[in-house]
Amino acid sequence: MVIVLKSGISAEEKKALAKFLGSQNFKTNEIAGEEKTIIAAVGRLKMDPREVEVLPGVERVIPISKPYKMASREFKPQNSVVEIPSPSGQLIRVGGQRIVAMAGPCAVESREQMMAVAKRVAESGATILRGGAYKPRTSPYSFQGLGEEGCKILKEAGDKYGLPVVTECVAAEYIPAMQKAGIDCYQVGARNMQNFEMLKRLGKINKPVILKRGLSATIEEWLMSAEYLLSSGCENVILCERGIRTYERATRNTLDLSAVPILRSLTHLPIIVDPSHALGIRDKVSPMAFASIAAGADGIIVEVHCNPDKALSDGPQSLYPEQFDKLMRDIDALAPIVGREVAHLRRDEAPVKISSGKKSAASKKAARQKLAVAFCGKRGAYAEQAITRHFDDEAEALPVDSFREIFQSVLDGRADYGMVPIENSLAGSVYENYDNLAGFEDISIVSSVTLRIQHALLGVKGAALSDIKSVYSHPQGLAQCSKFLAAHTDWNKIDSVSTATAAKIVSEKNSKSNAAIASAVNAKYYKLSVIEESIEDDPKNYTRFFVIAANHFVARKKGDKAASLAFRAQKSAGVKPNAVSFMFSTKNEPGSLYRCLGVFDKNKLNLTRLESRPVHGETWKYNFYADAELSPDERNVDYVSDVLAALAKEAQDVRLLGVYNAETR
Repeated sequence: MVIVLKSGISAEEKKALAKFLGSQNFKTNEIAGEEKTIIAAVGRLKMDPREVEVLPGVERVIPISKPYKMASREFKPQNSVVEIPSPSGQLIRVGGQRIVAMAGPCAVESREQMMAVAKRVAESGATILRGGAYKPRTSPYSFQGLGEEGCKILKEAGDKYGLPVVTECVAAEYIPAMQKAGIDCYQVGARNMQNFEMLKRLGKINKPVILKRGLSATIEEWLMSAEYLLSSGCENVILCERGIRTYERATRNTLDLSAVPILRSLTHLPIIVDPSHALGIRDKVSPMAFASIAAGADGIIVEVHCNPDKALSDGPQSLYPEQFDKLMRDIDALAPIVGREVAHLRRDEAPVKISSGKKSAASKKAARQKLAVAFCGKRGAYAEQAITRHFDDEAEALPVDSFREIFQSVLDGRADYGMVPIENSLAGSVYENYDNLAGFEDISIVSSVTLRIQHALLGVKGAALSDIKSVYSHPQGLAQCSKFLAAHTDWNKIDSVSTATAAKIVSEKNSKSNAAIASAVNAKYYKLSVIEESIEDDPKNYTRFFVIAANHFVARKKGDKAASLAFRAQKSAGVKPNAVSFMFSTKNEPGSLYRCLGVFDKNKLNLTRLESRPVHGETWKYNFYADAELSPDERNVDYVSDVLAALAKEAQDVRLLGVYNAETR
C-alpha cells in the first residue's frame, strides 16, 4: 500500500506509524516529495487499509494490487522523469516529453577511441555517452573490458564533450570503483536483471540505473526486478527493452516493441530501447531505433564506433558516426509528429536571467557577449521590436522560421531567450504557443512584454490601392485588420509566417498587385512604400509576448520547490515578480474544474486569463492555462507554493509555467 502523510505530521506520529507497520511485518520505504511525503509499505495482502488510514498523521491510503508496488501506476499515476546532470550542470531528463539519445561504443578500448567517438556522437545530438568498462562475455577468451581504467577513460571523454556517462555494472564488487570514477548512470545488463543482491546494492547508492530486460524475462519479472532497485532506495530507474530470445534466428534477438505501450499502462518508469543488441546487424539498427520512437519510447541507446570493423566487441552491430548522425536528423523530424521534443546539450553556460526591461550593472558585467533572443520571422517583425524594447541593445535578435523553432532554439542553447506572442487584444490567443508551452517541459516564462501594434499596408514603389490583388500577412495581422480588409473583398488574403516575412515576399515578387500588412518599419528594410498607415481595427491594439528561457540547469538543491526556482530566477534579475502562470488538467469527474478554480478564489488570487487547449493524443481532454496577478503581499515563495500544492490536490496534473514580471497597459 501507499500511505500519504499529512503535511503537518509530527515526529511522534511518524514514529508511531512506523512501529505499527513494523508490528504487522510490513517493509517500508519513505519517499519525500516536493509537496507530499509518502511511505511505500509492502506486507500483508489482506490487511484492511482503514486500519492504517485512521492513524494520526495519515492523510489517505492507496492499496496496490500488483506484485510490483513502487513500480506500478497505482503507486504513481504520473510518468516519472529521471534527471542525470551533465558535466556543465545541465539536467538531462529521461521521460516526459523528451526523446533522449545515448550513444557510444560497446566497449571502452582506448583513450583515443573514446575521445573520437564522444566527439562525433556529441556533435550529432547524443546527450549521454555509453561505453562498457566491464564486459560480461559469453566466451572467457573474449575481450573482458579495461575495468576501472575503462571507467576513468569513459568519464574523461564525457567530461570533455559535456556528456554524462553510463556503463554496465556486472558485479556488486565493482560498484566502489565505478563510484570513484564518477560514473553518472549505472546499467544492469540482461544477464544480471535477476541478480537481486547486486540490484539491492545498486539501489542503496541511489544513482540513476538503466535496467535491461532479461533474455527470456516476462514484463512482470522485469518490473519485479525494478522493484528491487526502488525498494532498496533507488529513486531513478529507467527500463530498457533490448530484445528477447525466441526461436527466430534472423536477428540476434527479437525486439519486442509491443512492450513499450504495454509498460506505459503498467508503470510510471521511463522506457528506452536498445536496438543494437536486439538486431545485432548494423543496417537494421536505425530503422528499429526510429520505430522505437514511433512506439512511444522515451529514448534510445545505440552503439556507435568510428572504426567498427576493428572493434574489440560487437563491431557488426555498431553504427558508423555518419549513420548515427542521419538517425538523429530523422528522429528530429519525427519528434513533432509524435508530440515530443528531442533533448539536446546546451553548449554554453546558463544565461543571465532578466525579467525587467533593463539589466542590472552586475548582470552586464556577468554577460560576456550579447544575449541571443530567438523570434519568428524576418527583420522588422513585431517580435524583433519587442526584443529591442525589452533588452535594449544588450541582445541580438535571432530569426527562426516557426514558433516551435523558438522553443527548440532556447532548449538547445542556440538562443538564451525566446520572444513568443501569446495573445492580441483584438485577435485573441496565439494557440500554437500555448501548445508549445505544454510540449516543452524544460521551458519557463521569465518575463512578459506588451507591445502596441500599428499595422500599415506596404507595397512596391508606385503601387496604389487600386493595384492590389493579393495581400500577405500573418493570420493574426489579417485578423487585426478585418475592418480594413472588409472594404476590399476582392483581395486574395494569403497567410505568411510573420508580418515581416510578408513584407519580404512582397519585395521579392516586385509586383504592384501584391501588398503586405506589417509594421511601417519594414518599408525601409525591404525597400517598400507605405500605401496606408494605421489600418488596424482599433488603435488600442496590443500584443502580449512571453520571454521564455530554459530551466534545465542544475541550480537547486534536492527537494527545492518549483516556486523557489522561479523566485530565485527573478531575484537574480533584480526585479520583483507581479504575475504567475499555471497549467493544469482536471480530473474526469463532476465539478472538477469548479474545484480547481475555487483554489484561486480561496487564495484570493486574481485570475487575469483562463485558456483551454486539447491535450495531444488524448481525446476530449484539455489543459487549462491560468494567468494571475501577484499583489505585493503575495510575492513570496510560500504563497505560490501553497497555491500550487492546493491546485495539485484538485487537478489531475499541474505545472508552474513561471513567476515573472509582466508589463501592464
